[in-house]
Amino acid sequence: MTYNYFEHSLEDIHAALQSGELTATQLTKDTLENIKQTDGELEAFVRLHEDAALEAARVADEEGNFDNILAGIPMAMKDNISTEGLETTGASKILSGFEPVYDATATKKLKAAGAVIVGKANMDEFAMGGSTETSAYKKTKNAWDLSRVPGGSSGGSAAAVAAGQVPYALGSDTGGSIRQPAAFNGLAGMKPTYGRVSRFGLFAMASSLDQIGPLTRTVKDNALVLNAISGFDERDSTSANLLVPDFTEKMGQSIKGMKVAVPKEYFEEGISDEVKLQVNAAIAELKAMGAEVSEVSLPHTQYGVAAYYVLMSSEASSNLQRYDGIRYGFRAPDAKSLEEVYKKTRSEGFGPEVKRRIMLGTFSLSAGAYDAFFRKAAQIRTLIIEDFNKVFEDYDLIVAPTTPTQAYKIGSEIDDPKAMYMGDVLTIPVNLAGLPAMSVNAGFNAGLPIGLQIIGKAFDEQTIYQLAYAFEQKNHFAENVPAIGKDF
Repeated sequence: MTYNYFEHSLEDIHAALQSGELTATQLTKDTLENIKQTDGELEAFVRLHEDAALEAARVADEEGNFDNILAGIPMAMKDNISTEGLETTGASKILSGFEPVYDATATKKLKAAGAVIVGKANMDEFAMGGSTETSAYKKTKNAWDLSRVPGGSSGGSAAAVAAGQVPYALGSDTGGSIRQPAAFNGLAGMKPTYGRVSRFGLFAMASSLDQIGPLTRTVKDNALVLNAISGFDERDSTSANLLVPDFTEKMGQSIKGMKVAVPKEYFEEGISDEVKLQVNAAIAELKAMGAEVSEVSLPHTQYGVAAYYVLMSSEASSNLQRYDGIRYGFRAPDAKSLEEVYKKTRSEGFGPEVKRRIMLGTFSLSAGAYDAFFRKAAQIRTLIIEDFNKVFEDYDLIVAPTTPTQAYKIGSEIDDPKAMYMGDVLTIPVNLAGLPAMSVNAGFNAGLPIGLQIIGKAFDEQTIYQLAYAFEQKNHFAENVPAIGKDF
């Protein structure tokens, strides 16, 4: 490719487009060609939207208006974010061939900024999974080691950025689905505060937990993308009607005197020695940079996974009722009655993990189980929120590992749901509390990245970016390139 995304930031690409050194059309053609050459191994994309991408690039060149930082620059969209007239399936057979008649608000904002959507990134089916192995279409690989998972559910988005196929991508995060693949791929991945980015047009899994956010190679690129997609949306009843700040504003400011909490529960049994070692080294570095670091307790963390899977599955079982073969998507061809249409379509259209969660959620909401499971889970959620509130009375940020382990081998955990679910033990509490959190590259062990999670107060993404940027500038981990990228 003529323009190497490993060597240039969004600001670099923007400057080249403004000066005429690059055209959006040539950049898009090169990007698509590069994806075709590398995606046979990586399998980051479910499908490319070549004609639409080239048309968007042509319009950008014709108008010549590259004032917006994202104008004319290719990107990847997770396959559960609506794009008008372009097939969007949630990586599920049940939505094969489905073309939305409207854009998600995040899509609409990116199009207004002049972004070029080159295709849909692979994901776990309906975002249910932590390894991108539950997709109905393909299994995405980790760019650093093709024998390992890229994480999930936004694994395709993360792999595409890590491999240099695109400079940024959007993902969604319900229990860690941006931060976990960011950690596994050595990226910056932001899960914004609940309500910061509109959920309109995002295929709902768990409506009280879902949030759209960016995956990028660098912290500043991440903030620039979040600038573009944030804001109030009257079509989303949970959207926060707050002024959107410039998320890059505090970057470059010292972190000296910043009060940082380290929860002891995030370093207990189940966290690998490699992860502990690298994250503790990162925390030591933050201390050396002037941050005031202290250990704290978030005592109800241990109940987070259990509460999450009851609440999430309950909401998912309700949200997925709409996929019935009647109005759109796949319909079982041999059904002979209305009841058979429902049964056969859902049996054949949904994969095993989706069915498991629908059944768990339906049981949790049933008359005999509601008080014992759903109500208790909701009470635990309140206790977790109170834990965070108490810590944030005295601290600016919380730092911890993003994941218990590094990326694991493809196929090694997919048949063990409990092991898969516990992979989100460190990310889930943030979603239950609705807080912003980011994973940044804390370094490497045996050639694989390890993530540092930075958790902030509600709607204080700026301070997260301030710390993340200072840490990134000190270490330059983003300059490392995975093996698949060295051939470009």
